[in-house]
Amino acid sequence: MTILVIAEHDGKALAPATLNTVAAAAKIGGDIHVLVAGQGIGAVAEAAAKIAGVAKVLVADNAAYAHQLPENVAPLVAALVQVGGGAGYSHILAAATSNGKNILPRVAAQLDVDQISEIVSVISADTFTRPIYAGNAIATVQSTAPVKVITVRATGFDPVAAEGGSAAVEAIAAVHDAGTSSFVGEELAKSDRPELTAAKIVVSGGRGMQNGDNFKHLYSLADKLGAGVGASRAAVDAGFVPNDMQVGQTGKIVAPQLYIAVGISGAIQHLAGMKDSKVIVAINKDEEAPIFQVADYGLVADLFEAVPELERAI
Repeated sequence: MTILVIAEHDGKALAPATLNTVAAAAKIGGDIHVLVAGQGIGAVAEAAAKIAGVAKVLVADNAAYAHQLPENVAPLVAALVQVGGGAGYSHILAAATSNGKNILPRVAAQLDVDQISEIVSVISADTFTRPIYAGNAIATVQSTAPVKVITVRATGFDPVAAEGGSAAVEAIAAVHDAGTSSFVGEELAKSDRPELTAAKIVVSGGRGMQNGDNFKHLYSLADKLGAGVGASRAAVDAGFVPNDMQVGQTGKIVAPQLYIAVGISGAIQHLAGMKDSKVIVAINKDEEAPIFQVADYGLVADLFEAVPELERAI
């Protein structure tokens, strides 16, 4: 049994989610191969070869994969899996990121198999658990497909070590350019604060912040803590902050060591995105707010008094 993990990267460095995905692969068992697709990705391939537990790194370095367009990467993955085209992989795994969710459904369609989305645990090689109903229930799913195509919710698995491995590196010459899409450009949000999904501490604000200007209190607190800053959907929909800050079922899934929810009532959709955090702290003036049901520490107080006081105490 051999498992292929699609590496998540930005062309320069491996994303932490790759380590979580390899951890999920290790629980399934068998040899683990990692596919790094892109252009000028030598450093990424070297980093992938050092991941503990990885036996081989496949490197597809070509302009066709420069921006990991799913129309081009999916046929590459499918070709590696299909009979006579590679190692005969039993499982294909990718992190449940924008890239993973974009590529793997296409792979599953080309292989004519079902996909299992956002697993959070491995029971056996063909049985997994995944959240449903906004995380209110955990479904146990079993697949009889000859190839299991799976996206992995990174927060469900502790990452493997990024060092210690010495995998063989193999170049892939095959080029799959569908010619149906092209990369036009991107506008990336730039911040000195940690990226939300990788931050060890996250401070999030909700509708209780009242307006976007009041988020300055959270930015100041976050800078002292070295934290990322998130928001509930209510705050995003109200225009307080941009949508790339949204945490929740339709936003980013986070599981930091410490999650501080400020002025967030705790709608089920938000809880689905942060309930796996190791320690949850809630500050809300409504003592009946649902957020207190999942919080390890709760403070019933006016956030405009509590947050500055907390910042001064740090």
